[in-house]
Formats: sequence, C-alpha cells, structure tokens
Amino acid sequence: MAEHLLEVKDLKQYFPVRSSFFKKTNLKAVDGVSFHIDEGETLGLVGESGCGKTTVGRTIVRLYKPTSGSIKYKGTEIDDNNIRSFRKEMQIVFQDPYSSLNPRMTVADIVGEPLDIHKLYSSKNEREEKIANLLSLVGLNADHSRRYAHEFSGGQRQRIGIARALAVNPKFIVCDEPVSALDVSIQAQIINTFEELQDKLGLTYLFIAHDLLVVQHISRRIAVMYLGRIVEIAPSVELIENPLHPYTQSLISAIPVPDPDTAKKKHRIVLEGDVPSPLDVPSGCAFRTRCRYATERCAKEIPELTKRSEGHMSACFNK
Repeated sequence: MAEHLLEVKDLKQYFPVRSSFFKKTNLKAVDGVSFHIDEGETLGLVGESGCGKTTVGRTIVRLYKPTSGSIKYKGTEIDDNNIRSFRKEMQIVFQDPYSSLNPRMTVADIVGEPLDIHKLYSSKNEREEKIANLLSLVGLNADHSRRYAHEFSGGQRQRIGIARALAVNPKFIVCDEPVSALDVSIQAQIINTFEELQDKLGLTYLFIAHDLLVVQHISRRIAVMYLGRIVEIAPSVELIENPLHPYTQSLISAIPVPDPDTAKKKHRIVLEGDVPSPLDVPSGCAFRTRCRYATERCAKEIPELTKRSEGHMSACFNK
C-alpha cells in the first residue's frame, strides 16, 4: 500500500476561553479529526460556518499548535523541532484576498517575500525572473509586480495570494475557502486556475469550503464536518448520490436545483434548532439535538467513523 502524502490522526485543537471572571473553558474547535490525503489528490472539507474547517487547515500547516494528535507528512510527524523544514512543502491560500495581502507592499514584495525568507535566488535578476514566472503561472502580467494590492480586483488579489503560496514550490496546499469572498463568475476562473496548477505542478490540495457544488467539482473525496468532528467521508460522486449521515443528507438537500420542475419534486430536509455552542457540546453525538433519528444511545455514546463501503465512512448509529 502506497504511503499517504498527509496523514492526520485524532487531531484536537482547543482554545481556552474565559467563561466567567475566575473560570476558563476549552472551546473545542477540532475534537478528534482523522483523515489522509494521497499525493496529487484533492480532499474537500465542508460544513457550516464555525464547524472547525479553517482551524483544521491552519493547524495542519502549524499556524496553530495542535492541542493533541499527530500530523504526518510523507511518513514523518511534524512537530516544533522540524516544522521549519516543512514550510517549503506546505503552504496555505487564505479566504479573504482583501485582508491577507499587506497593503503597504507591492506585488513583487508580497510574492518575493517567501523567496527572501528561504533564500531561493542568487541575484536580483533571478528574483525578478522568478516573480514574473509566478505571476504568469497564475494568469497575471509581469507589469503587475510594481503595483499595490488595493489596485486589483478580488479575483486578481486571490491570484496574487496563490502566486505567493507557489513561490517556495510546495507539494501540498491548504485552500481555505479561497473563492467564498468572490463573485460567482470569478469563482469559476479561480477554481479552473487551481485545477490547471494541479495538473501542471502535481499539487495536492485540502480544499475547504461550504459550497458543496464547488467542492464536488474540484475534489476526488469529500469530508463533512459538524462541530469539530468529521461525520462522513466518501468519494465525491458517492457522497452526493448516496449520503449516509443525516447531516450530510440535509446539506445535499439544500443544494439549489436550476430546473423548477425538478426543484418542486425535491425533498428538502430542514434541520430543527440551532447549532450548539462549541463551548457546550452535547453529550454523545453532537448532532443528536437536531437529528430526526436520534435515540438514547446517541446521547450516551460518540459514534466513530466506520466503513460502510469501499472508501465510504460514516459516524452514525442509525444510518
């Protein structure tokens, strides 16, 4: 069996939050997440806002130090001692192209900063040539390098962010909702850019988003998160056509259908109640307070991700 490029096991990320003047409570942003990503594949990670998707991505690239669990890259566990050696292998593209770029820096400085930090050029001319090549790779002109981020549209700014991530020639990129702040027409262009770069450079993605259609388009497999846990993971076509977990079924039923006649026949599964606070997660299955299949067992035990068919895993006692 081939070794996975990235392997995450029982990853937990807790943030201490002051709940009263004398007391602190752990906010369980990520609570025991496990998955793997093979070289050259795209794993989509979806879920409601606040479910912990972004925290998973940022913890993997060590922007947050994990509370517990292991993250292995090419079989080697990443820790405080060796993280610097992995910085060139793993990069992240942030969600908001407006706040993730320094307004005081030119595009050449933004894209060239990783080259400076890792000393990836031997002369000024080589640096300028590399920046021009990176901009060309993401669909921008070399002339853009002298301008500032505020002079560009949202889509162009996100391309600058992608060029910055590619500067150190990484093999794995966390795409943290990279199209959610963009217009729909621009979203398609950026998604196509990601796919072209993957084919050209052999990249591997963790693609985080809340739009299932976007994730289905770009991903080979999809993992669904709810309140810090992965509740289902399956090949993208299998997940959309045969969802097993009640939460996944509800998400898929909410996907808009362009044909009015088909939309009328479609059964919409509406969830009752609100998402519980991660400061006070329900006992047992976190989804049970909104689940129409919940039983007494769901209140007492936490369902584990179990294999239901080839490549398809679900965390539910009743489905």
